[in-house]
Amino acid sequence: MDKEPLHELQRRQAAVEEMGGPARIARQHSLGKMTARERVAALLDAGTFEEIGAHVRHRSRAFGMDQAEIPADAVVTGAGRIDGRLVYVFSQDFTSSGGSLGEMHAQKIVRLQDLALKTGAPIIGLNDSGGARIQEGVDALSGYGEIFKRNTWSSGVIPQITVIMGPSAGGAVYSPALTDLIVMVEHTGQMFITGPQVIKTVTGENVTGEQIGGAAAQIGKSGVAHMSAGSDGEALQLVRKILGYLPNNNRELPPVMDSGDPLDRAEASLNQAVPVDSNKPYDVKKVIETTVDRQSFLEVQRGYAENMVVGFARIGGHAVGVAANQPRILAGTMDINASDKLARFVRLCDSFNIPLITFVDTPGYLPGTSQEFGGIIRHGAKVLYAYAEATVPKVTVILRKAYGGAYLAMCSRSLGADWVFAWPTAEIAVMGPEGAANIIFKDAISAAEDPAAMRRAKADEYREEFANPYVAAARGFVDSVIEPSQTRAHIAQALMALANKRDDRPHKRHGNIPL
Repeated sequence: MDKEPLHELQRRQAAVEEMGGPARIARQHSLGKMTARERVAALLDAGTFEEIGAHVRHRSRAFGMDQAEIPADAVVTGAGRIDGRLVYVFSQDFTSSGGSLGEMHAQKIVRLQDLALKTGAPIIGLNDSGGARIQEGVDALSGYGEIFKRNTWSSGVIPQITVIMGPSAGGAVYSPALTDLIVMVEHTGQMFITGPQVIKTVTGENVTGEQIGGAAAQIGKSGVAHMSAGSDGEALQLVRKILGYLPNNNRELPPVMDSGDPLDRAEASLNQAVPVDSNKPYDVKKVIETTVDRQSFLEVQRGYAENMVVGFARIGGHAVGVAANQPRILAGTMDINASDKLARFVRLCDSFNIPLITFVDTPGYLPGTSQEFGGIIRHGAKVLYAYAEATVPKVTVILRKAYGGAYLAMCSRSLGADWVFAWPTAEIAVMGPEGAANIIFKDAISAAEDPAAMRRAKADEYREEFANPYVAAARGFVDSVIEPSQTRAHIAQALMALANKRDDRPHKRHGNIPL
C-alpha cells in the first residue's frame, strides 16, 4: 500500500484534533473550560466515540473566509456510549472561530439529529459558541432553522439534553430551549437573547453577561435552565446521571437500577412528618427522600418556583417522576411559575414512560392582582391539561391540605389519577375550614355575641364534616387512607398493579394546550 495517502490522512487528522491551536486551547483552559474534544471524552464511556464529519469544511469565500481554516468547522460530532447505551453528541469548539455556527457546522448537527431520530437514541448538545457566523449570513440563519425543526420533531420521541458550557446568545438559545433538559455550568455558561451591550443601548440598563444570562439567572429567575454544576466535569457527570432515569426513546422503558432498598421498608418518622397544626410548615423533600429508594431523588429546577418540587427518583429500582407542593414556600400555594414548572415536568415524564407520583399539600392558588393579571388562569390550566393528557401510571398521595381547584390540579381522581392515597392528616374540601365558615355561617357569626368564638366553632364543624380524608374516601375519590410510615410500600404495590396500564385517548393531530 502506498504510504503517502496514509501520511496525508494522519496530517489532516492531527490538524483537526489540534482544534484552534495551542494558544487558544491554553486560553480555554485558563477560563476553567475543557476543550470540545475533552468534553466528549469525559462524557462518554472510554474508547466508544466514533466521530462523524471530522473533515467537513466551510464553503464561505466572502470577507476573507477563503483564507480561514476552521477545523471540523468548529463542532465535534459523533456517536458513543454512556453506561453502554448508544447516544449521539455534538460539542462546539470555541477555540475554532469562537465555535460560531455556519452552514456546514449546522449540517453536521442536523446529520446527527437525523441519525439519533432514526436509531431511537438520546442526543446531547455541548454548547460553547459565539453564535451565528456573521460572514455566512443567511446560510448560518438557515442552519439554525433546520436545527430547530429537528428539535421539534424529536420532542417526545428521543431525550434531548443540552449543556451550556460557554456563551449561547441570540438565536442560538432557541435550540436548547426546545430540548428536554438544560444543564448550565456556573460562571462560564451563559445564555441570553440580547447581550449587555444591546440592553445598555436600548434600555440604558447596566448588566453583565453573568447577571442576565448566567446559571443563577436562568435557573433562579427565568426557569429556562433546569440544573447547574460547578465545572465542566461535574456537568458532564450530571448528564450521565440524568440519562439513568430516561429511556432511549418513547417506545422503551427507562433502565432499572436495583438499589437493594426493600419495597416494604417502613419509615416511622413519616407518622410525625406533618405537624398537627395545619398552618405549620414542613419540608416535603424529606417526605420524598424517605419514601423513594435511598439516595435516588434528583431534583429538577431546584431554586425556581420553590413552592413546587419536581424531580426524578426510583422505587424498587424503577424510575419515577415526583411532584409535590412545598409547604415551606408560600405555604405550598400554586402560582404562575409553579404551574409552568409542574406542567412541563409532567409532560416530560409522560413522553418517556416514567410513572408519576404526586404528593399534595396545597391551600389553593396564590391570590393577588399580579397573579391574575399575569394569567394564572391560563398557566394553571396547563397543569390540568398535562395531568389529564398523561397516560403513564399516576399515583397521588394527599398529605394534608387539598383545597378547591388546586386539589383538582394536583392529579386528583377526577383528573385521571389511577390510585389515590391519603394520610389521616388530609383535608380535602372546596376551601379551608375558616374561609368556608365565614361564607356558610356568615349570618350566624355576625349575630353571635362572640363572633370569634362562633367562627372557631363553625370552622370546627366544617372541618369535622368535610376537611378530612374519610368523606372523600366514602365517595370513592380516595382509594385508601394509609398510615404514613407505610407510604413506600403502598406506592410500590400500586405501581406494580399499574405496570401494564393502557390508556387510549381520542385520535387527533395534537391538542391545543393553553400556552
